[in-house]
Amino acid sequence: MSAPSTILVTGGAGFIGSHTCVELLDHGYELIVIDDYSHSTPQVFTRVERIADRFVGAVYELDIRDRRALSAVFDRHSVDAVVHFAAHKAVGESTRMPIEYYDTNVGGTTALLQVMREHGVHQLVFSSSCSIYGDAGRGPLDESTPAGPTNPYAASKWMCEQVLADVCARCPEFTVLALRYFNPVGAHPSGLLGEDPGGVPDNLMPYVAQVAVGRRERLPVFGDDYPTPDGTAIRDYLHVMDTAEAHRIALDHLADGPGLRVFNLGVGTGRSVLDVVSAFGSACGRAIPYQIMPRRPGDVTELVADADAVARAWGWRPTRDLHDMCRDAWRFQQLNPHGYAGPGRHINSKHHSP
Repeated sequence: MSAPSTILVTGGAGFIGSHTCVELLDHGYELIVIDDYSHSTPQVFTRVERIADRFVGAVYELDIRDRRALSAVFDRHSVDAVVHFAAHKAVGESTRMPIEYYDTNVGGTTALLQVMREHGVHQLVFSSSCSIYGDAGRGPLDESTPAGPTNPYAASKWMCEQVLADVCARCPEFTVLALRYFNPVGAHPSGLLGEDPGGVPDNLMPYVAQVAVGRRERLPVFGDDYPTPDGTAIRDYLHVMDTAEAHRIALDHLADGPGLRVFNLGVGTGRSVLDVVSAFGSACGRAIPYQIMPRRPGDVTELVADADAVARAWGWRPTRDLHDMCRDAWRFQQLNPHGYAGPGRHINSKHHSP
């Protein structure tokens, strides 16, 4: 099996997707990108191209569940492999919108698999999540930790992994790598790309950044009664550029073996909510005001990665720390105080969409 060279990226305008597009362009891949812009904006592609100094290639606006539109993209292009990000991704929102989460995350994945099979494309890198481990207890979690999702977002990702495992078992031509991330944060060091959620952020780092830049008054900290040193929940934060790099390296390793293989992506060190607040305060030079609020449904005490498996298999480990994550996220927020939709968003670019 030869290494793939033309990659279809679903959800390529999103936070992780856009950074991965830069990484893939920087390493010579040809891209076809699809996104429905429900959590993103096409403006990111002008920035991706400015950073990479290359065309993104073909960009299509479509819903991943629309099999006819998706099939037309495969009809038009010769695709070697797919990197699949397209999904709803917020834990809190998923508890309010469970049906929508299952419909998009699981239904979108099965639609993609069907179209891939019809077009003879059998290599996939899947965006999974550490949230599938649920409330598995303290200490680093490896890939053998039993799944125990506590919210519809996590359950939808676990369902997708089960679907992928069954497809690979019954259709041996498929090869899938599922990457379980532990909280990607940060931004591209240029400040041109970063996390820009629509509405009120559901995730910690973009909310802290918006408080730091003055868009929001204070950060809500959901729970200070967890059994942790400072009472706030602990997570393993991973720089988005390390996350993007791991996807590019995954493409090189699709040929390592058949079936579904699963890898954790994380630093292996837990940081509490207040650790992140303090680190971001150091990065931006001011204290971040916050208010303790009740715990959110579906949140768990601690999620920290044992990522030794991917290090053994690929020789890869993340290289950026919490300081780098906060510094880069702050640079993006400073340069884009109102996100991609703010003043100064029109950047000269070679971007085109067929």
